[in-house]
Amino acid sequence: MTSRKRNALLTTTCLCIGLGQAPSVLAQDLSAEEGFLGTIMLGESKRDVQTQTAVPTTVIDEEEIRDRQAGTAAELLVTVPSVALVNGDTAQGSGVSIRGFGSNDTFGTDQKVLIQVDGATRGAEELYRIGTQLFTDPFLFKEVEVIRGTVGSFEYGSGVVGGVVRLETIDPEDLTGGEIGFALRQTLEFQTNGNGVTSSTIGVWQPTEDFGLLFNYVDRNLGFPKDGDGNIINPGRDRIDDPSWLVKGKYRFGEDKAHSVEASYQETRSSQFDVPFDSFGNFLFFGNVDRIVESKTSILRYNYNPANDLIDLTLQYSHVDETVDQEPVSCPASPTGSIPPCSALLDADHDYETTTIALKNTSFFETGALSHDLTAGLEYINRERVNAFAAPGGEDERWAVFAVDEIGIGDAWALTPAFRYETSTVQGNTAPNDGRFSKDALMGGLSVRYAFGNGFAVFGSAAYTEVLPIIDDLEFPTRIILSEKSRTYELGFSVDRQGVIRTNDNLALKVNYFDSELWDVTSFVSGGATLDEIRTEGFEIEASYAMENGFYIDLNATIADGEEVAQGGVVSDWRNQAADNLRLTLGKRFSDTYDVSWEVVSADAITVNGVRDPGYTVHNLRATMAPRGNGVWENTEFRVGIDNLFDEQFTPNLATRPAVGRNFKFTLAKTF
Repeated sequence: MTSRKRNALLTTTCLCIGLGQAPSVLAQDLSAEEGFLGTIMLGESKRDVQTQTAVPTTVIDEEEIRDRQAGTAAELLVTVPSVALVNGDTAQGSGVSIRGFGSNDTFGTDQKVLIQVDGATRGAEELYRIGTQLFTDPFLFKEVEVIRGTVGSFEYGSGVVGGVVRLETIDPEDLTGGEIGFALRQTLEFQTNGNGVTSSTIGVWQPTEDFGLLFNYVDRNLGFPKDGDGNIINPGRDRIDDPSWLVKGKYRFGEDKAHSVEASYQETRSSQFDVPFDSFGNFLFFGNVDRIVESKTSILRYNYNPANDLIDLTLQYSHVDETVDQEPVSCPASPTGSIPPCSALLDADHDYETTTIALKNTSFFETGALSHDLTAGLEYINRERVNAFAAPGGEDERWAVFAVDEIGIGDAWALTPAFRYETSTVQGNTAPNDGRFSKDALMGGLSVRYAFGNGFAVFGSAAYTEVLPIIDDLEFPTRIILSEKSRTYELGFSVDRQGVIRTNDNLALKVNYFDSELWDVTSFVSGGATLDEIRTEGFEIEASYAMENGFYIDLNATIADGEEVAQGGVVSDWRNQAADNLRLTLGKRFSDTYDVSWEVVSADAITVNGVRDPGYTVHNLRATMAPRGNGVWENTEFRVGIDNLFDEQFTPNLATRPAVGRNFKFTLAKTF
């Protein structure tokens, strides 16, 4: 048995033991080969802390996705350290900010947070006053991963300063377990604030063990949620209706089923009527519009993974079509009482398409005392956008080559060098923004981790990236030839121990310090102006503690600060800096059937450039019942949640509208 396969088997065994579900056959195999010690019941927390890597990453699994009963995908992300929502929980404007970068309340996005769904890059260019950075439904997904900072981003894209958001959709075998037959999961979710109703229907057909088809349809109606003072947060003429659907198929074939082909198509649509053009709610003087936002993603993926450690090859084609169609409804009256013509902004339709072809291979090999887990690939990216008012049209064509090598030295050291070389050619299609401009950059980083063998590890990293010019930069001659540059240093430690206080309890802790600098900044200023630099630093803390009796604690916190330096050397607070915050969950599992938890979310007050944003503390309650055994309640789940228990009136930092007030949620799900 090779060391890679042996380690994979041991890892699988550890995961099964951690869940108290180690298969007997696997236990017998290990008993003969590795010295099996018996089944050990360990405490399990709500969210795993990723202590085994130097990369600051957080994974939200399917169980937590369901448990949170989120109305938008962005509501899941805000539970991660250093993540804030610029437009609160609004489906059409849930802009994501990570470490102060990503979405902003003027231009929508700054290209420094990368969004991927099943490997397909999503997200708008700089759409003025419209936030569509993350536009999809949480019921479509089984896992969400957030990689903070730059060091873990080179496999996925360039210019990542804030981080990467990776979402994985549900697979057919997630319902069937690979067994032949049909499966159906029906979920109904209700919320009292706004009288929202959501229905999710997932149907799967598995005609053979090697072929499966899935269809997932979600109809989400958020209604008109109110804040803690009873005011409607996002008023409009009609209720919000957000249907989404996913079709997915997967087929394995060939010797040892080494080949697989997977195809999927997903679509999300949101309609809002007679709402302010400014989707962030800051400025109402533009007037109101009827707005329909659509996002369509097509993916075709081929994988070849034979019984060979050197080959795990994936070729993927993806096409993303995102549109914003809007029509003026009303315009503000002029001071003299006459009715002025609506701004052309209100009638500007946006359409942009992103096509990506990516070829990558992961191989495991050894060179002397070093073991390598090398992922290398080639990527072609093409983005086209139709010309619209205040949004130039054109084409952005890119080629990239990348490599990430996880090098193990014995049982203690892990070094991961990574690089990405990317070229970009931007071509405008409308005069006077019809020039052709090219730029390229070599980016990379290195992370180092040392494990002491007692559950304690230290790590650090350094990374450099460049934000290459985008289609929007065609408007400004100084921007289209200038890339933004960033470097980030990180240091931290982690602890992963069992039996800390009581037998079979489990403690995981990860503390990470980051220091970032961005210069030649063009994203956050109007016209052709630039900022000299932006500096941010802070601590991110993630911890979990679980006992054998089912009691668990989850905690994450962010303490950060930032400043921006304007031309001429004037220093001020970084305008997009989120407040320090803490999220603490206390919970208790009763066997495999019941799970109850109490979550406290607290943010400190923050003053940015003389504007004070008061702090807040909010309490959320959740309870899950999933009966086991046979009978009518088999494979049935009941979930009850109360968000903002005490009906607090508050506006989260960086959000542009108040948060939802007290909201009772009830979910009923049944798998047939």
